[in-house]
Amino acid sequence: MQIGYKLAAEGYGPQELVRQAVEAERAGFDFVEISDHYHPWLDNQGHSPFAWTVLGAIAARTERIGLATGVTCPTVRYHPAIIAQAAATLALLSDGRFTLGLGAGERLNEHVVGTGFPDSTAVRHERLREALEIIRLLWQGGYRSYEGKHLRIDDARVFDLPPKPPVIAVAAGGPEAARIAATLGDGLFATEPKPQIVRAYREAGGSGPRYAEVPMAWARDEHTAAKAALETSRWAVTGWKVMSELPNPVNFEAASTTVREEDILRQFACGSDPARFLEVAQQFVDAGFDHLVTQNAGPDPDGFLEFYRKELDGPLRALTPRR
Repeated sequence: MQIGYKLAAEGYGPQELVRQAVEAERAGFDFVEISDHYHPWLDNQGHSPFAWTVLGAIAARTERIGLATGVTCPTVRYHPAIIAQAAATLALLSDGRFTLGLGAGERLNEHVVGTGFPDSTAVRHERLREALEIIRLLWQGGYRSYEGKHLRIDDARVFDLPPKPPVIAVAAGGPEAARIAATLGDGLFATEPKPQIVRAYREAGGSGPRYAEVPMAWARDEHTAAKAALETSRWAVTGWKVMSELPNPVNFEAASTTVREEDILRQFACGSDPARFLEVAQQFVDAGFDHLVTQNAGPDPDGFLEFYRKELDGPLRALTPRR
């Protein structure tokens, strides 16, 4: 079992994210994962720095901890040729510690470049497939061209390539994306404890690492933790369909007005009782995930890191699927 720490780029500025990554390495985490957003989910989160610059700074400030995007959309705001180059460079700077998390994207971040975001999930998946093929092609070295239905490259070459390509973990909210992860990726990434996602991945031949974000909110008491999560992270209980479709923070504000503290408590591990944190994490282990990302929405990141070091590190790693 590998345990990661989520760097919430929507909630903190770039210097603070780098500091948290350094502290996460000291606390014993195996990797840090950063969201790759243009906008935050809610305006009151207040941040959204460029993830790739932050990751480069983290690579320079750390020695052991793995780095991952969670996740990057390589089809609209970025062209896959740019992501192929960025990921190769980061793999070199981090001495092979980088995992490239990719997904079909959210309108929230992709519409900003003005070229439109596909309404059809099928089209988003077609574009993701083509992007994965382009990235793989460019990582083979040499000048490459590609003509797809949606995406293309013309005589492109990534000159600085690592000895071993980064692992690609593909985000899935359902079986179709899980099959893409199995056939064109090296691993799976998800945000919900759905065993059918892992099952579809395995049935399609997937055998790589399986990443999942575990919702947590640490504070000394349950109410304080839940209140903080409600203020900044209530969008997380709206479901993937809402999360992928809405265009701006104001829309997420409107869509989450009916979320209550009890909704947060139902989904998040809140407070400081290790048993509750293990209970929530167990759902993801039972679903078949083996790389757990602790996603702390509480008000005190340093308190959470200390809590993890003292109370969660060993017990989380010891979790095994229940029959």
